[in-house]
Amino acid sequence: MDFIQQLTDGARIPLGTWAREFINFLQDYVGWLFDFIATVFTGIYDAATWVFTEPPGWAIIIVLAGIAYLAKGWKLALGTVLGLVLIMTVAQWENAMLTLALTVVAVLIATLIAIPVGIWAARSQAVSNTVRPILDFLQTMPAFVYLLPAIFLFSVGPVPGIVATIMFAVAPGVRLTELGIRGVDKEVVEAGNAFGATPGRILRQIQLPLAMPSIMAGVNQVIMLSLSMSVIASMVGAPGLGRPIVQALSSVNISLGFEAGISVVVIAMILDRVTGGFGQAKRKRSVAVKPAKPAEAAASV
Repeated sequence: MDFIQQLTDGARIPLGTWAREFINFLQDYVGWLFDFIATVFTGIYDAATWVFTEPPGWAIIIVLAGIAYLAKGWKLALGTVLGLVLIMTVAQWENAMLTLALTVVAVLIATLIAIPVGIWAARSQAVSNTVRPILDFLQTMPAFVYLLPAIFLFSVGPVPGIVATIMFAVAPGVRLTELGIRGVDKEVVEAGNAFGATPGRILRQIQLPLAMPSIMAGVNQVIMLSLSMSVIASMVGAPGLGRPIVQALSSVNISLGFEAGISVVVIAMILDRVTGGFGQAKRKRSVAVKPAKPAEAAASV
């Protein structure tokens, strides 16, 4: 009754205070868990940073061009080389590699979370109904808001940037994984059951291969969102291209802002085309499999 009376009197609900108290509760009682997460993420990020910054630039360019060639042919490989050389010539190479390292770590962790949760949601309607509003919340929350709890729980540096990036980017990976598995032809799954395949084998050998194009599309979206968020994460101390962009905004330095911005665009285009190329290859293989008779597809299990 007191709560209703407060509402009728126009009293303000202290929602922000409750959120602050919840963060304080987490810091006081499970701070050890966040310290452990910070240690693990720092170790992974340091390893990724070493991979992208220690080798000479030409070696990184060759490796990335090779991956691009495998994904979509010589045209993408040539574009990758030209784009990376452009980044190097505008003196943004180190910042670009730091951004790429943070993006790779965030994408790796987000994918390891998104795909299992998506599979679980596809196999259980109750889980799907529970996860969906959480994903809606994560996707509609403004990107800058993720930085607040991250910086309170993990201080400043790359770790809060990684955590905020994961929270921002994980939703499409879960959604498209669930969508892909639910979209697998039911006749093929029923044929697998008829041949006595276990649910685990049906998942591994039927559902996941046929759902791979949708899963790869989800990974592509995770990569794009992670890259965009990794730039914003520079506001909490994350290294990379976000720092010169923020510096350019504060000093109205158009030249620096354009150079850093075009570097972000180049990395985004390379990652998008590479993942799109691998996803297209998966899609072609799945299309080639679908016309097979259900019995033939299930016999392999």
